[in-house]
Amino acid sequence: MKSAVETLNPTRVRLTVEVPFEELKPSLDAAYKKINQQVSVPGFRKGKIPNRVIDQRFGRAAVLEEAVNDALPRFYTQAVDEGKIEVLGQPDITDIEGVERLADGGDLKFTAEVDVRPEISLPDFSEISVTVDAIEVSDEDVAKSLEQLRERFSSVKDVERAAAAGDVVVVDLEAKVDGEVPEDGTATGVSYEIGSGRLLDGIDDAVIGLSAGESKTFTTELKGGTQAGQQSEVTVTVTAVQEKELPELDDEFAQLASEFDTLDELKADSTKRLERMKEFDQATQAQEKVLDELLTRVEMEYPEKLLQDEVGTRKHNLEHHQLEPMGLTLEAYLATQDKSVEDYEKETEDQAKKGIKTQFVLDEIVAKQELGVSQEELTEHLIRRAAGSGLTPDQFAQQIVQGNQVPLLVGEVARGKALALVVEAATVTDSNGETVTFEDDEDETEASAAVETVEVADEAAESTEA
Repeated sequence: MKSAVETLNPTRVRLTVEVPFEELKPSLDAAYKKINQQVSVPGFRKGKIPNRVIDQRFGRAAVLEEAVNDALPRFYTQAVDEGKIEVLGQPDITDIEGVERLADGGDLKFTAEVDVRPEISLPDFSEISVTVDAIEVSDEDVAKSLEQLRERFSSVKDVERAAAAGDVVVVDLEAKVDGEVPEDGTATGVSYEIGSGRLLDGIDDAVIGLSAGESKTFTTELKGGTQAGQQSEVTVTVTAVQEKELPELDDEFAQLASEFDTLDELKADSTKRLERMKEFDQATQAQEKVLDELLTRVEMEYPEKLLQDEVGTRKHNLEHHQLEPMGLTLEAYLATQDKSVEDYEKETEDQAKKGIKTQFVLDEIVAKQELGVSQEELTEHLIRRAAGSGLTPDQFAQQIVQGNQVPLLVGEVARGKALALVVEAATVTDSNGETVTFEDDEDETEASAAVETVEVADEAAESTEA
């Protein structure tokens, strides 16, 4: 077999392959055997039909076509290996020549066009500098945390008065669109805390001042259901007004809400917990900012077909896996987000480009630094991913193995290590001007999480591993 590689552009090549007839013999033998098992000829046992009879009864061309279909993937792969090409996705095989000539012992020729990984020049990581928020826990932060804890232990009691801000009201709702109540346009016994913003725009103003048994109608945009995004006349009827009662912030409350005996101990623990949370947030912020800065310093051509596939996959996932189960069309969703179709198209393409670029740049670092992934690192990553999926580690691992996605998981870990390496080399300063450093293990863990936030859809990710 002979092959030649022609570069069409920085992300696409054309392979020209020429295969001598004698190298097709294994595929010809396989073709005769396959046809032998599929057809019946009077006078011959199934599977024992001579090749000459198959040629006479079904035509030599049918055998040759079957042989070529069997041979093309094998010789394409061989040409890719010989050319040391990092291909992306499936090739477009065209210009298959010589099938007619094969009957006379002629050569088979074909061409294949395929996307390839772009060449990437990595910057000096030590030149990257980012600023993150300082870790500061104020008295206000602690007070807010304790107030949230009090909310968790709050209770309500019915009151005979008009509803006010902060109260909980039990309401019945009826929405009309163009004067008609849609099938899912009513709800009864809905409990709502005034001011929480968890229901409909305008409902706070409508219910404040109403007592049990009173109603009011207001205009708002529906946020969900079959009429999402539509303007609606909503009638809200208050059936009960309830006042929240919060426990006193004292030692007794500390004993009720925690393992501590005194309020001072609870406050000290809240301070430590908030510090840990802010440390986590700071580390995540550093990963994301370093990654963004790294990407801005890399020029890269995008494989056209890969980008198209990734954009298409993201659109499909949004429309069919997220919006359809909620009864939303894309148009209704965009209306709720105050976005035009053009805005959505550009945003989706930008997200796809960032996902692809992130993967390629970090993969280049993995290759250049020869970063490996240990079984322990893979197991820790699997456990973390399982927790995020709602599955047990065993269930998640089973899904990964059955879906042949272990290489994808290994890639995620390796890219996390690559980003951790960049963060270690970069200069990270907090808003107080202090230099920030991270422990290696935490650095790699947070880096893996940061990489996971820039997702490349499964189809695109699988194609890059081809």
